[in-house]
Amino acid sequence: MFEGKKILITGGTGSLGQALTKRILAQNPAQIRIFSRNEFKQISMESSFPDDRLRFLIGDIRDLGRLIRATEDVDFVFHAAALKHVDKVEYNPFEAVLTNVSGTQNVIDACLHNDVEKAVCIGTDKAVSPLNTYGATKLLMEKLFTSAIHYSNPKKHPTKFTAVRYGNVFASSGSVIPKFIGQIKNKQKITITDPSMTRFSITIDEALDLILKAAELGNGGDIFVPDLKAYSILDLRDTLFELLENTGEEIIGIRPGEKLHEVLINKDEMNKTWKLDNLYVIPNPYSTDEQVQSSYNDIEKVKNLTLHSSENAERIKIDELKNIISEYEIID
Repeated sequence: MFEGKKILITGGTGSLGQALTKRILAQNPAQIRIFSRNEFKQISMESSFPDDRLRFLIGDIRDLGRLIRATEDVDFVFHAAALKHVDKVEYNPFEAVLTNVSGTQNVIDACLHNDVEKAVCIGTDKAVSPLNTYGATKLLMEKLFTSAIHYSNPKKHPTKFTAVRYGNVFASSGSVIPKFIGQIKNKQKITITDPSMTRFSITIDEALDLILKAAELGNGGDIFVPDLKAYSILDLRDTLFELLENTGEEIIGIRPGEKLHEVLINKDEMNKTWKLDNLYVIPNPYSTDEQVQSSYNDIEKVKNLTLHSSENAERIKIDELKNIISEYEIID
């Protein structure tokens, strides 16, 4: 799909952007442009990726003019740039609006200006029935991307805008697993917010598979959601205690804006959701059932499912958690 193509990744110096860069480089693209505002991270990434197909562009998605220049002759755009730390966004809400909302509109406008073939934005479960400012801005990001289909047509501005939505990547920085590991290694009690809490599990490879599948299949205006398993916080606790040692636990209560269970598709969205292999597809809301069926092979309307939540998803057993932690060398 990417052979001989030019790709732009906003927020490309982040962990997801670097993993996506590595995956796409293996598909022989003509060029990958890494767009971000942190020059130190660009220098660090450049030394880790000695490849002359990479271009490092310093810029902020708040700057439409810079984005228009960055997307010249680009075929695919992956939009991963965002302010994402919940606490920081709560304290600086309008900064998140400027980046996550206005910045996303700038990405859309730049893609339309330069007739980019496809654009995929990276969403989050926190955009579903949001409880915090970060989730609200990411919901608007999603809405902007899926509504951009109204600007597109095959003869003028042919860009197909697609969104993906998933939870935290398993053991990503700042998430609960590295936090627990650090506490155990320091002989501290692990801090559990609520014993009944559950979380979806998606590895970085599964996230990349989803993003690239959306780039391949997306028709514009659609949202791709993975069918994921989930783990309970207590099973995670037991797994890490077995792999390391039991240092005890402390219940500290749920933090402001935090959910007990993650939801990837809410009840209202489920009425419009389809299943395609191991993916859920929420199509453009203006499309008919016949149009959806003609756009995808072997797609079926979802039945007998009220919502896609970590509470009702299939659970990952302790042995499986151990295998994932060992495979990705998370403890090390």
